Amino acid sequence: MSDWNETIIAEFRANAGRVGGMFEGAPLLLLTTTGERSGRAHTTPVVFLGDDDNDRLLVFGTAAGAPEHPQWYRNLLVNPVVTVEIGLPDGSGVTSYEASARPIWGAERNTLYARQCALSPVFTDYQARAGRTIPVIALREHAPERARAIGDTLVEVHAELRRDLAALLDAAEEYASGGSPTLEHPVPDVGNQLRDRCVFVCGSLHHHHAGEDGRGFPLLEERYPDLAPVVQKLRDEHVVVAGLKDEVQQAAKKIGTDGDAVQVRDRIRRLVTELEEHFDREERHLVSALNAL
Repeated sequence: MSDWNETIIAEFRANAGRVGGMFEGAPLLLLTTTGERSGRAHTTPVVFLGDDDNDRLLVFGTAAGAPEHPQWYRNLLVNPVVTVEIGLPDGSGVTSYEASARPIWGAERNTLYARQCALSPVFTDYQARAGRTIPVIALREHAPERARAIGDTLVEVHAELRRDLAALLDAAEEYASGGSPTLEHPVPDVGNQLRDRCVFVCGSLHHHHAGEDGRGFPLLEERYPDLAPVVQKLRDEHVVVAGLKDEVQQAAKKIGTDGDAVQVRDRIRRLVTELEEHFDREERHLVSALNAL
């Protein structure tokens, strides 16, 4: 972490979320991500935009208009679980909570970024200098533990993953056909956007399945021994999905080379097909048991 970041972070925490200098008066939060390679926590001050209608905060991967995405954005693509620190409305201190980070794509991204530019014109300058599509990321606080039945939560998680997978496949289909309307308006870094989408979806799947393997499945086997064969079948399917996910990521790394478009599309198709069967099996056999816990 740079000395400048450390100074801003210390000032933020000592002054109930308020800082001076270039961030004076700006809505600021501290975002802690997990390093994509190191696994260590990294905290970064970022400007945010409230989106109360959707119960979320928006942050922007501007890197002050640099040509590369900031590292914190790369981190959350791989692991979308982040920590947010933000000043309390009454100025009495700073609150902290765990949140899910989700990049926003396409027309919605463009609308939200334009809203931020209207509030802070320097963001227009950042986009002009960057030569890339600056990411917009939504941060949503995690629901309290056991606020909802576990089985119902599983169905909601699957629904979100299904939407992400369908959007990823649509983007890959368009990329393979030479179009790009789903990814963004046509821009030079359209392949990079598709690669980022692959990384994010694969990271979300890894996080979800790691939680099931580490906590959910052992608990079900302990409480419901009759479910053990089904749970083992699902665990085996996780291994298959992990292999397909790795194939997608390897294909995504080759975006921009000959034959990359068809290869990444076909591997995403295989992943989607396998996951649809897997999600259906989990919901048929586990939802009622999970809701009864």
